[in-house]
Amino acid sequence: MDAIQAALKDIEATDDLLEKGLKLAGLVTRLFADAGSNLVVVGGSAVEFYTEGAYMSGDIDFCRRELTRIPLRQAQDIMASLGATGGPRSWLVAGLYVDLLGFLENESVAPCRNIETPFGTVSVLPPETALVERVLLAFYPQPDAGARDVACKLLAACISGETPVDWEEVNRLAALPDFKVTSELKELREEVQRELTK
Repeated sequence: MDAIQAALKDIEATDDLLEKGLKLAGLVTRLFADAGSNLVVVGGSAVEFYTEGAYMSGDIDFCRRELTRIPLRQAQDIMASLGATGGPRSWLVAGLYVDLLGFLENESVAPCRNIETPFGTVSVLPPETALVERVLLAFYPQPDAGARDVACKLLAACISGETPVDWEEVNRLAALPDFKVTSELKELREEVQRELTK
């Protein structure tokens, strides 16, 4: 318990929001792993980590890898050890929201990426999946300028090599019936490449 309190003190004293989020994600991941549940960072939080803070989501979204659900009482007890408030799926910890969303849906054959933090290893949704999801959100159900901006920030990180991706896998995912955003991906990728070469 002393180690958890020391980690929380460190996290609360961290001014950089990206670093703070990564540290908290590492601590939460480790505590759930110790209880037998493996978590993966998804959604806007994954984009935040892959763009190194060019986009800030404001919370940390987790999904579980296992089909077996995490008992609500167990999740509440784990989050209580962090001094969290709220629940049963969204908590406030050290000034950041932590959301537990459910089972991980991931159509990619690419592996999740691991990021080492002082308090644990954070597993993040494959950037290939995160990218195609963001392109989908930029156009459907309606074109969304904010979502388009997020997709472009992630595309810039991928094109520049800051977040390397397997482009064949990106294109395969974009063509799947779940997404069907091949032309939209091409349009945004060309737009971002033009911006990057200016």
